[in-house]
Amino acid sequence: MSWFDFDWVDAFSDRAFGGNGCAVVHGGAVLPEDVCTAYVRETSLVECTFTGPSDVADFQVRYFLASREIPFAGHPTIATVAAMRSRGLFQGDALTLDTGAGIVSIQLNGDEIEMTQVAPQFGAMVPADLVAAAISLPESAIISPPQMVSTGLPFCVTVLRDHEALRAAKLVEEPLRKVIEAGGYSGSDMAEPFLATLEGATEAGDTFSRLLMLPPSPPEDPFTGSATGAMAAYLWKYGLMPKDTFTAEQGHDLGRPGQATVTRVGPADAMTGIKVAGRGYILMRGQVNFPGQLS
Repeated sequence: MSWFDFDWVDAFSDRAFGGNGCAVVHGGAVLPEDVCTAYVRETSLVECTFTGPSDVADFQVRYFLASREIPFAGHPTIATVAAMRSRGLFQGDALTLDTGAGIVSIQLNGDEIEMTQVAPQFGAMVPADLVAAAISLPESAIISPPQMVSTGLPFCVTVLRDHEALRAAKLVEEPLRKVIEAGGYSGSDMAEPFLATLEGATEAGDTFSRLLMLPPSPPEDPFTGSATGAMAAYLWKYGLMPKDTFTAEQGHDLGRPGQATVTRVGPADAMTGIKVAGRGYILMRGQVNFPGQLS
């Protein structure tokens, strides 16, 4: 059989057309990479997940962009768990996921799905002038030294002075390549600047962020759970976030408002993980046919 069940989920939202969409293909972890990337392009989503059994966790989850497989992503994790829960594929309020970034622990708190991202890794500092050129802003718009940070996927965390600068940012490809190289990555790696401000989009929020991307991905990600974890780790490390738990917001200017609850695990100078929690709205479900693609 080449038919696979799928769920289309809006993650980090409790309503239709909010947050960030992800198609979850149940049992699709057996599919080859070219089929998975083609499916992502077909959906026009940023990422899709493909699940399967695991010998080391409750489920295996593979994550794909339109161009390649990546080890981990945040909003697809929330979407995947929401989809599996809606189909009754697991019992209880806790489970583990086998991902390319390691084992990810999940805790369900009512309608909220909380994932514990791996301990943050702080990489290279990136010159602010390079980042400014890559996002079409003056260097003065950046208020803290940009740095590569990963809680499963690397991003160049960049704190901007205000919402005006955040909204004015535009990605420029060639300077972006220099940012990625300065961070110690190749041009094919996903290590874009994650732009954050220390003021929410709404009164409920503590931060408001954007992630701009290059083709074949859409130009902007509505909500980025993995980058939110990396951003939170950065803010705590450098004393920019006084709260142990805060509310991160993203996507409001795209008409896709998303919200996450972010909690630090361990002290700010020795974090052992970052918890990122949100809801998932099942928008549609059905079956997808991959004819002739399976041996």
